[in-house]
Amino acid sequence: MQTTPREMFQRIQQRLLSQSTALTGDDLADDVIVETPFAAPGRPTRFEGKGQFLEFANPGRAAFPVRFDGCRAIAIHDTKDPNTIIVEYELTGTSTETNRQSTAAFIVVLTVRDGKVVLWREYQNTLAIMQALA
Repeated sequence: MQTTPREMFQRIQQRLLSQSTALTGDDLADDVIVETPFAAPGRPTRFEGKGQFLEFANPGRAAFPVRFDGCRAIAIHDTKDPNTIIVEYELTGTSTETNRQSTAAFIVVLTVRDGKVVLWREYQNTLAIMQALA
């Protein structure tokens, strides 16, 4: 049975909230493209391949001082490609250093093929993320 993009996003939501610090990449294709066009200055905006992404993401995730409390899909938009959706969502987390809770908005373009993510292009509210960590 084929995994739909909506099912994949739900799976990713559950994993975000599981509090696991390490990403396994189980849902990523080996040749996945991960893009964050609005990444904070000095941070990469494109990763080619699961290995390259995990090598960058896991150390940062382990050191990230936030516990994720909620991930709410505001809207999910279908595209002409049945393997691709656009999701508007909010991620709520609590700083493990200040105990302050904040919410940031995101938009992701998600493409799934053969049960794996092949494209994750995420537009982040980096200002809200930086303020939440301050």
